[in-house]
Amino acid sequence: MIRTPLRPLARILDARAKGENPDSIERENRRIRHEAMRDKARNRAEGRLLLLGLSFFLAFSVIGARMGLLASTQPMEPRAAASGAEILNQRADITDRSGRILATNLLTHSLYAHPQDMVDPLRVARELAAIFPELKEEDLAKRFTDGRRFLWIRKKLSPEQMQQVHDIGDPGLLFGPREMRLYPNGRLAAHVLGGTSFGAEGVHSAEVIGTAGIEKALDTRLRDPAAAGEPLQLSIDLTVQAAITEVLGAGMKMMNAKGATAILMEAHSGEILALASLPDFDPNDRPAPLVDRNADPGDSPLFNRAVQGVYELGSTFKIFTVAQAMELGLVNAQTIVDANAPMRWGRFLIKEFKNHNYGPLLSVTDVIVKSSNVGVARLALQIGGLRQQAFLKSLGFFDPTPVELVEAPYARPLVPAKWAEITTITTSYGHGLAASPLHLAAAYGTIANGGITVKPTLLHGNDRPQGARAMRAEVAHDSLAMLRQVVTRGTASYGDVEGYEVAGKTGTADKPNPRGGYYHDKVVNTFASIFPASDPRYVLIVTLDEPVETSGPQPRRTAGYTAVPVAAEIIRRTAPLLGLRPKVEAPPVDRITAVRN
Repeated sequence: MIRTPLRPLARILDARAKGENPDSIERENRRIRHEAMRDKARNRAEGRLLLLGLSFFLAFSVIGARMGLLASTQPMEPRAAASGAEILNQRADITDRSGRILATNLLTHSLYAHPQDMVDPLRVARELAAIFPELKEEDLAKRFTDGRRFLWIRKKLSPEQMQQVHDIGDPGLLFGPREMRLYPNGRLAAHVLGGTSFGAEGVHSAEVIGTAGIEKALDTRLRDPAAAGEPLQLSIDLTVQAAITEVLGAGMKMMNAKGATAILMEAHSGEILALASLPDFDPNDRPAPLVDRNADPGDSPLFNRAVQGVYELGSTFKIFTVAQAMELGLVNAQTIVDANAPMRWGRFLIKEFKNHNYGPLLSVTDVIVKSSNVGVARLALQIGGLRQQAFLKSLGFFDPTPVELVEAPYARPLVPAKWAEITTITTSYGHGLAASPLHLAAAYGTIANGGITVKPTLLHGNDRPQGARAMRAEVAHDSLAMLRQVVTRGTASYGDVEGYEVAGKTGTADKPNPRGGYYHDKVVNTFASIFPASDPRYVLIVTLDEPVETSGPQPRRTAGYTAVPVAAEIIRRTAPLLGLRPKVEAPPVDRITAVRN
């Protein structure tokens, strides 16, 4: 930098020559230099102040814009994360075939604690124990004071409970919003729906996952975000389900049974309109499973007798033997067969109920009407074991049912390992092979559907491929006619509901004793029915576990006195709900009386 000297020599010499004071030149130059330095410093300070003011302006502009953005947006609950994945807490509703809600979601709150923030842990423990009787004051006090920083107290709270906790007023008690599954109809269709529980959990959200029934079987569909919350529509009719459950419960008590199940299915589509199993439970408060391995699974209310109950279904199987014999051309409905009882086969003696002898000769129709063990045994021997197995397999008795319940794949029929001739005989009248009532519903659905197999389903309105043909249409027609006669003049006479042409077959099977053999005073009774017989549309299966009818002088345990009256009342109650008009049947000629005015 070039600086101007304060005492330039030329000006000094000139001043001395003129007699002036040279020091004034230095003072003048110093003043000019200081003024230049002051102006430069002022300009620099003004620039810095301008830059600082601009910085403050930009900073406050950004903050103001952010505050305005937050004020204009909707608040969102934060979601906790588990294993690095977002918790998906949305679950689709479940409805019946008419769109009525069977399962939905409800906003509730969880209760958790930060013990280090509590003012008085002992008081909090005492007041929480008063609000929630299942919590113990001593346990809460110990956990509040053992140094932990986080503690779950309740995963679900009612509004009343939440208010009571609010009233405690301790800052260490905190609430987290979450959705829970709600079943507004309580116990109704409990075994169909199953239930849910919490999966991945955070304090502000929780994952709802299926634990049983259709909730677990279709868990992926119900939780799929791509479905956009579209409800899952079941084939269940809520009104029909309620009526059947009520009648079945009353029948179970009247017949002193330990359990009962009923299935109502559309014969042509396989859609299940109602499925009830008793005893049942409330899926809103699902009980714990049995822990005793030696206990009977049927003692648990969680046990779905319609699907998991694998029983010998007794004489309900006889119609399959007759239908196969007709399908093979061995007999027709009027063919006479040997029914002389008892029948000896090797070391085995085939007897009739209470040692009756319905023979010596019966028509094939009367074999079914009178429920002759010997008659169907003769037909089964003509059919042969291999062909018998193939036919029963075509009806679905060798595989689990394809119904949309998570329990179904594990309920496989119990099929004999070796199919000897005596197995062929006993299977013909429903002993030695055990299956579920739902298997039986599908098989009777094949008869009602003109010989074409149907697959039971709990989903409404899906397009389904037509099943395979298991028997000719005329064989199915003749079989149905025989079943109708069982009701009009056979073992199921209490099942004749006027106007609805009920056709069906009774089945009384002794229960196996775990120690070997069979009980003599414990039975499983079944009535498999189809209605109306002239235009088969519905299949109804009613099964009672260990029933006994005690209105008479002697206890009666056969299906005709137990399962049949219950099924008849179900048809009487539900047929109008299904839109069936009663058909007025002309009375027999011998009941017509001429009247002269």
